[in-house]
Amino acid sequence: MPQETTYLELSEADGAHKFYEVVVDDAALTVRYGRIGDQGQVKTTAYADNAKARAAAAKKIGEKVRKGYAPAVRGVRQKRAVSRRQIVSTRSTARTAPVLWRYDSGAPALGIFVDGQSCMVGNERGVITTLGHDARVLDQVRLPDGVKCIVADDAWIYAGCDDGNVYDLSGKVPRVAYEIAPEIDIYWLDIHDGVLGVSDAGGGIVAVDHEDEFLWRRQGRGRSAWMVRCDADALYHGHSQGVTSYDWRTGQERWHTRTGSVLFGWQERDAVFAGTGTREVVRLAKDGRAERTYRCDAPVFSCATAEGGRFVFAGDSQSSIYCFDAAGNRLWKLGTGCGSAYSMQYHEDRLYVVTTSGHLACIDASEPAIRAAEAGSVPEVVDVKAPPPDAGAGGLDDGRGDQRRRRRRGRAVRRGPGPAAGARGLPRLPPGLVRAVPEGHPRARRALPGHPGPRVRPGRLLPRPRRHPPPPLTALPPPPASFLRRPPLPPTR
Repeated sequence: MPQETTYLELSEADGAHKFYEVVVDDAALTVRYGRIGDQGQVKTTAYADNAKARAAAAKKIGEKVRKGYAPAVRGVRQKRAVSRRQIVSTRSTARTAPVLWRYDSGAPALGIFVDGQSCMVGNERGVITTLGHDARVLDQVRLPDGVKCIVADDAWIYAGCDDGNVYDLSGKVPRVAYEIAPEIDIYWLDIHDGVLGVSDAGGGIVAVDHEDEFLWRRQGRGRSAWMVRCDADALYHGHSQGVTSYDWRTGQERWHTRTGSVLFGWQERDAVFAGTGTREVVRLAKDGRAERTYRCDAPVFSCATAEGGRFVFAGDSQSSIYCFDAAGNRLWKLGTGCGSAYSMQYHEDRLYVVTTSGHLACIDASEPAIRAAEAGSVPEVVDVKAPPPDAGAGGLDDGRGDQRRRRRRGRAVRRGPGPAAGARGLPRLPPGLVRAVPEGHPRARRALPGHPGPRVRPGRLLPRPRRHPPPPLTALPPPPASFLRRPPLPPTR
């Protein structure tokens, strides 16, 4: 029996640009969907006979046509270019900073993450390299597209990718943690206690909870939203018109403060910091009051603080980095020697920056080293060699597995690419996590009456419990059917 293939596309001038393909082969139904020009995601379902497979295919096609999809010829429409951060980076005229070591990732880099064990850099080619603080290359993995940012939430580390997905980097290989709608062009993301905030190229803001999945999505006041920061109460959204705060539960605007166009964001416990195109970093209290400004000599493309905000650092488009005290006084300005800092992070008297030239640079920010650099004395830079191409680079595991019914919290949930409203699941956890959950631990879930509860495989880390009351259902707009999907959880035993 010959295959029956139906190929549909939905392409809008400033919105969706995606495809949906349905193939019936005897009693098997295969669905492929994603951004036009990409390989997309694939799901195959077996039916009892050809008639049932065709009926299921007709139902799926009808649903897509009602949403605006139309028959098309594959390959006619081309893949849209992904938004890249375009700036003109010039050479700094200041003295060179005391760079201890630098690693050339091979492409402009925006993603950075630093903790006590290692530091990570993710570039526009999708390569994420992990190095020790002693400049040894420890690991390297590759995502399907460019890396916009890397963030952490307790034991999880996530990377926002230009393919529209958010990947969990906590295991041995990256796994899809959140499948954002294909039309979302991720600019930045942040996560706090399982609540994910995503800002996009069009100035939109999205909130996703790890238990309730989609919470809300709305258009912000401006465009080019390069800042989103999350805490226990709110999402702080920086865009072309300033900074706006939203309640993470409902999406209701709490306050808006006009600043220059926001190009980067940082937060401390009591304040958020916005690096702007008007050559300053603005400190805002979390009630929206503008408390202080830190003046630079060029547009600010990154900023960070030392613990508690005792020092404020900034990187501009002229390959310079600055340090201010908490009162706003400029303490020093030095050049990176390897491009403008797209992102930065401070850790134990060292400032780590990732740059337009693709370098991850470790800068000695201690007072003696800075004083010596201002006098013209800097250490010899150690250039870290990159591993051979694809050597040890981990691939991807999309974690699809077989699509079977799972038992969660006393009810069966079908995991698959259906609408988010019917798949209230958690980001899947890679088996590489080896933290057991002891009996009685606050993260261990209790069984429902009459149900034995989930069996925890040794080494499995259960998600954190909800710390906030769920939002009222009336406050949540109905999510688009194709907005957000997650891959299935691994089967319990």
